[in-house]
Amino acid sequence: SMERRHNWILNSCHDHRLLALVDVKGFDPKEVTVTVKDRKVKVLAEHEEEHATARGKEYNYRNMTKEIILPPGVSEDEVTYSL
Repeated sequence: SMERRHNWILNSCHDHRLLALVDVKGFDPKEVTVTVKDRKVKVLAEHEEEHATARGKEYNYRNMTKEIILPPGVSEDEVTYSL
């Protein structure tokens, strides 16, 4: 079921510090993109559904973006994330 609570967990692998917890409930793991650039971690989730109705096709689209600035002392290449 898509209603399970999904969280992206961002960690600093250097000292195993938790940097952020991002709730991505309702999104499939393959709909979530994580990028690390310019000392920022960006989490983007996009979901699109198509329904056939009596009036034709209906589209349901939703997205969520979260940006986390890396704390001092954490380098971009030590950021890990998991679902």
